[in-house]
Amino acid sequence: MDYVNLGRSGLKVSPLCLGTMNFGPHTTEEDSFAIMDRAHELGINFFDTADVYGWKTGEGVTENIVGRWFAQGGGRRERTVIATKFHGKMGEWPNESLQSALHIRRACDASLKRLQTDYIDIFQAHHIGRETPFDEFWEAMEVLRQQGKIIYVGSSNYAGWHIAKAQETAARRNTFGLVSEQSHYNLLTRAVELEVLPACEEYGLGVIPWSPLAGGLLGGVLRKIDKGRSTSEHMVKELDKHRDKIEQYETFCDELGEDPAHVGLAWLLTRPAVVAPIIGPRTMEQLEGTLRTLEITLDDKALARLDEIFPGHQPAPEDYAW
Repeated sequence: MDYVNLGRSGLKVSPLCLGTMNFGPHTTEEDSFAIMDRAHELGINFFDTADVYGWKTGEGVTENIVGRWFAQGGGRRERTVIATKFHGKMGEWPNESLQSALHIRRACDASLKRLQTDYIDIFQAHHIGRETPFDEFWEAMEVLRQQGKIIYVGSSNYAGWHIAKAQETAARRNTFGLVSEQSHYNLLTRAVELEVLPACEEYGLGVIPWSPLAGGLLGGVLRKIDKGRSTSEHMVKELDKHRDKIEQYETFCDELGEDPAHVGLAWLLTRPAVVAPIIGPRTMEQLEGTLRTLEITLDDKALARLDEIFPGHQPAPEDYAW
């Protein structure tokens, strides 16, 4: 495994990030433990989770699973760069969500307890907190860092100007600022190329794409349908909207002799500022198959063909102005 720096930081992470959102709702605890153990065996040291995963308000189902896995010992916690997120609704009272300094403090303490760890490597805002000034946000983070509860701070679903404002506020306060941004990014969803990726490059944030396979559309969906495998109603609707592009894409992947899922992930790893797409395996087979991604090299001709199928964006304002 060739590890990479997370943005401008000295932190080394694997170029694939193990997403844990399926742990609990779709993957049993036993299987989740096995997947995390196998991830370590494969050299994947970067895991992502969130307090809301498991989708039972206030229970932190997925964080608890990860915490019980850490509690087994054997160097599991020490070998893992754990990133978790806060912002979502964790209760019915007014300060049990969003990004007040009060909720940030409580969310951190609750995640530490569920994860059964003394510190969080990357504490991430799950969304932009429009109601909270960045001075309040950074003051809360500074306190947590001074207490040794967090090391780095990341964002998710920020616009480019949010990143700029966050970083300029951090610089004024003489603090390190954001080290990473989780964005919705894949061959079908490329809006972040307008302003988010340029902002991340400028301010030294590592980009961690979520939904890198567009919810499965880029994972060989036509092949699965042909083999009679079930797909959700939402997937069928999305496929109807993008069928022409998906057909071209899967044909091109056949020409390359590669699985569509692996090509989609390999393409992301060629993008500016991208550090590690978040993979969300439900099974061991899916996890192990994903390692093929790191062996694929897409040449200029292949990248140009993918841009023909899925047109992207130039950085703003050139995308829409002279």
